[in-house]
Amino acid sequence: MNQSQRTLQEYRTTATPAEVLAEAKVFFTSRNSLYATFLDREGPTFVSFRGQGGEELIIAAAAVDGGATRVTGSTYLFDMQIARFFTTLPPFQLEETLLPESASAAGTGT
Repeated sequence: MNQSQRTLQEYRTTATPAEVLAEAKVFFTSRNSLYATFLDREGPTFVSFRGQGGEELIIAAAAVDGGATRVTGSTYLFDMQIARFFTTLPPFQLEETLLPESASAAGTGT
């Protein structure tokens, strides 16, 4: 994974944006480790944390078409913690709606 892929990560989930942000506040502030963070700022679509050496970590969440929530995480130092946080969220799986066989056969002229 190159540096640009680690500094900005994206995930899609079935959780609502509010649920994602609430979970982020619990996840990132309750870790007792070298990479502990504290809540710095928050708004309706994001939460910002500060950690070791003033390092910033931002989680943003927005609803997108199809019932999913797009979650983005941005940081230089806490990329592994963002990836771990994403694994705690329920995944969104796009389910394709296929045409019934009769409709697909009619479309091909057979």
